[in-house]
Amino acid sequence: MELHVVALSGGKDSTAMALRLAEVEPRPYVYLCTPTSNEPAAMFRHWRELGHRLGQPIIPIIGGTLIGRIREQQALPNVWMRWCTRELKIAPYAAWLAAHAPCVSYVGIRADEEAREGGDYHDVPDVTMRFPLREWGWKVRDVWRYLDERGVDIPPRTDCKLCFFQRLGEWYALWRDDPEGFAEGEQLEAETGHTFRSPGRDQWPAALKDLRREFERGNAPKGVLQPDLFDGLKCRVCRQ
Repeated sequence: MELHVVALSGGKDSTAMALRLAEVEPRPYVYLCTPTSNEPAAMFRHWRELGHRLGQPIIPIIGGTLIGRIREQQALPNVWMRWCTRELKIAPYAAWLAAHAPCVSYVGIRADEEAREGGDYHDVPDVTMRFPLREWGWKVRDVWRYLDERGVDIPPRTDCKLCFFQRLGEWYALWRDDPEGFAEGEQLEAETGHTFRSPGRDQWPAALKDLRREFERGNAPKGVLQPDLFDGLKCRVCRQ
């Protein structure tokens, strides 16, 4: 029997896709997510609540943890070595699909994301890829309208707490709201001898320990209260 598998990062696009798909194409679905164990607590709550809305729990596919992989490799992911997305999300999902083929995989790529080909899983044998948001012609405004109409809230952060893609406002929010999570990032930088932030990226320190000192002095980056400011810069898998 062919399985119908919905990939759920928990972001706005995959959330809207899963809920709408259940309405317009009702059938037994398998709902999967690929957590790294470094997501904010609000993200795990969202996955649980989304499972309640869908009528069944979301199955986590674990390909390791971000912190564990960093310590194994003694290397931090960065713009040039984005092994985190490949090893913790793409590879585990592809392996799951291959083990359960034939199946149809549904991925939340919108109609206004022309640059995204969604080809990460096309080479998995006996797997048919579908992109319902594109099929429906849904753009970002359609996704937000649908979620608003159904009273679905999306956490402000759906990616890892220690994502190298995030900007100053998000690092500041992590330091302010989750000091233990920020301290863990400092420890990893000390252990590996590298930094999550690229040196020279801006006028602020690259190392988290130095960034923390700036924050403790009362220096806050501009735009820190704008939760959607960096949405387009997040990991192409995590932000869905």
